[in-house]
Amino acid sequence: QVQLVESGGGLVQPGGSLSLSCAASGSGLGLYVMGWYRQAPGKQRDLVAHITSRGGTTYAASVKDRFTISRDDAKNTVYLQMNSLKCEETGMYYCKARRSDTNDDYWGQGTQVTGAS
Repeated sequence: QVQLVESGGGLVQPGGSLSLSCAASGSGLGLYVMGWYRQAPGKQRDLVAHITSRGGTTYAASVKDRFTISRDDAKNTVYLQMNSLKCEETGMYYCKARRSDTNDDYWGQGTQVTGAS
């Protein structure tokens, strides 16, 4: 079983950048598809981006060309680089690991991203 801890959230000006990290322990990441999700207050949790064990990536249409997901399996860490942030992208950002052979999902506790007005 994998445990996930997100970090890197904070207050950001519109148009600014943040880099989120998701550190995994308890298991190597080689068997997992990793994803980042955003949940705004009162809204459902939506996919932002995910990356396969081979490095294939998928992005929500709204973040494509601004956000970049990457992984370093040697460091058991997944990253989300967010550029040109918009106010509506405020929310809790969660990391998820889906095990490829069982489809079991594991979630972190989230890291808060807040747009400064």
